[in-house]
Amino acid sequence: MSKLVTIFGGSGLVGRHIARRLAGQGWRIRVACRNPHEAGFVRPYGVVGQVEPVFCNIRDDDSVAAVTRGADAVVNCVGVLDEVGKNTFDAVQAKGPERIARISKEMGVERIVHVSAIGADAESASEYARTKAAGESAVLEHRPDAVILRPSIVFGPGDGFFNRFGQMAARSPILPVVGAQTRFQPVYVDDVAHAAELAVRGKAEPGIYELGGPDVNTFRELMQYMLKVIHRRRAIFPMPFWMARIAAAGFGVLRFLTFGLFRGPISADQVAQLRRDNVVAEGAKGLKDLGIQPASMEAVLPDYLWRFRPSGQYDAIKDSAQNLKGGSGRAGFS
Repeated sequence: MSKLVTIFGGSGLVGRHIARRLAGQGWRIRVACRNPHEAGFVRPYGVVGQVEPVFCNIRDDDSVAAVTRGADAVVNCVGVLDEVGKNTFDAVQAKGPERIARISKEMGVERIVHVSAIGADAESASEYARTKAAGESAVLEHRPDAVILRPSIVFGPGDGFFNRFGQMAARSPILPVVGAQTRFQPVYVDDVAHAAELAVRGKAEPGIYELGGPDVNTFRELMQYMLKVIHRRRAIFPMPFWMARIAAAGFGVLRFLTFGLFRGPISADQVAQLRRDNVVAEGAKGLKDLGIQPASMEAVLPDYLWRFRPSGQYDAIKDSAQNLKGGSGRAGFS
């Protein structure tokens, strides 16, 4: 019988790519998520019955045990960028991984892969980063044989980074950027999934791997390139950290007064995160150690950001038509 893997958060950006890769390797997949009725799109990744979404609440021992039972491997992709209700940083990113690791050990699961993040640091000013570090420590306490993956910003179709700013650029003449000089090393989502696949299959040594793409850019440079891809000219406003902290505090007050209904574009914790570079540390194991050649942004972004161009998928056709008329190409971006 084919081996079985449970992917916690398997309907998310990284999780779904891991599911697709492992299904292609013949694994049976349990996609453990909070809303399995909304995760039916994962079923076609394999043959009938090979990939199944199942309910799981990683805040509950019994729920985690139910979806772990019988698995040969588990992968944890669950994380939050903002706290909502009971899904706090501590509950999801510290206690959740501990629970998964502990139960996987109790049930004799052969392999465990934990997807964390570059910047995980127990001494960080950001609770997001502190709980990421706590989650890693808890996993290693129970499972010293674990493979921990720390990606930088993950890009690819459906990502929450370039899509978010592309949408902002399509609607506003100004693009505010907090931490304009902070450096990032964006990594393609399928490269992260490839690393997880190798780990699940026992092709990666236990330990921590920091995953970054081939290029290191400042936040401002990433936005400049994104604007080039979507054929728009926008004013980039480098928002000082002091101003961002005031804005985030105001958004926090509004969120409290509206009982969480209002969610601002940035939080105080995110401002703290943006003060630190998000790149692979010197000497850290990474994609190269796994034999993976990382994809560049240039090779991927145009394939899914075209929808934010002034004429969407027809922008290139309009350029060609202008050239045929003897023009000099696009007269100016929107």
